[in-house]
Amino acid sequence: MNKDQALDRINFLSEEIEKHNHLYYVVNQPEISDYDFDMLLKELELLEAQFPEFASEHSPTKRVGGDITRKFETVVHHFPMLSLSNTYSEEEIQDWENRIKKSIDDKVEYVCELKYDGVAIGIRYQNGLLTRAVTRGDGTKGEDVTNNVKTIRSVPLKLKGDYPEDFEIRGEIFMPLTKFLKLNAEREENGEQLFANPRNTAAGTLKMHDSKIVAERGLDSYLYGFYAETNPFKGHFEAVETAFHWGFKAPTPKNRLIEKTDSIAGIMDFIHNWDKQRKDLPFEIDGVVELDFYFFVRLEIPIPMSQCRLGTGGLCTYKALTIDSSSVT
Repeated sequence: MNKDQALDRINFLSEEIEKHNHLYYVVNQPEISDYDFDMLLKELELLEAQFPEFASEHSPTKRVGGDITRKFETVVHHFPMLSLSNTYSEEEIQDWENRIKKSIDDKVEYVCELKYDGVAIGIRYQNGLLTRAVTRGDGTKGEDVTNNVKTIRSVPLKLKGDYPEDFEIRGEIFMPLTKFLKLNAEREENGEQLFANPRNTAAGTLKMHDSKIVAERGLDSYLYGFYAETNPFKGHFEAVETAFHWGFKAPTPKNRLIEKTDSIAGIMDFIHNWDKQRKDLPFEIDGVVELDFYFFVRLEIPIPMSQCRLGTGGLCTYKALTIDSSSVT
């Protein structure tokens, strides 16, 4: 095989592997067996070893891990990653809506989402390629964990479709319950101390120096927060839907992971639905009385800068609050 043939085959395999990776980890509709997928990946690994000049930083082989990070670089967030406000009753939600309606004459709509009990992450894409992933840290600056995030199969290394030239997407990285239980079973068998909960395990895994171990632990993600110098979307709901089509594992209305409503009754229906269905989720809720099970409720219209809290680096598009389901009746 000459170099031209090798480059063509590497490009084909990379696209094919990423397609099947997306179908398996994001869409949950695999088209080939695990064996066939592994054979494609093995062929790509061999070709990249034989022709290292064609091995891309965004190759699917990077998901296997192996890069060693000696020290995690501290990075200042371009848009601060600040915390949300909390509310604990339907009355407080109604008061929140009343305050909004006093300052806004337009029609009010809300977007309801689950608050995933994971590790907050901000991932930058330039020209469709993943270039940097940074933890929340103190909200102003975080740590560069790019090599480890590249191993997460639900995080696209390359985007598809019509996407902005430069933007950041935010969300949560978590450890699925099945992976957590398997990991603890292995540790118990080896006589090692068990991990306390999936969230802390995900946080610790994301900060490991050996990305190969990170890859083996099978972290997952949901990504849904769009940040850029200019916002091309009419609202948050449209941004999340579009992110899904770019290749992100974003919440979809199909399974009620995200929902738009124009009333407090709609918000409460979403909350009560997930209060009943939460045990069916593939990730664990930490806390005895569900104190870590939250919902996002976002205002689905742009807010003038004079009327919003500083929380998105000058791009305050939505107000948000968090609802503790353990206290809402």
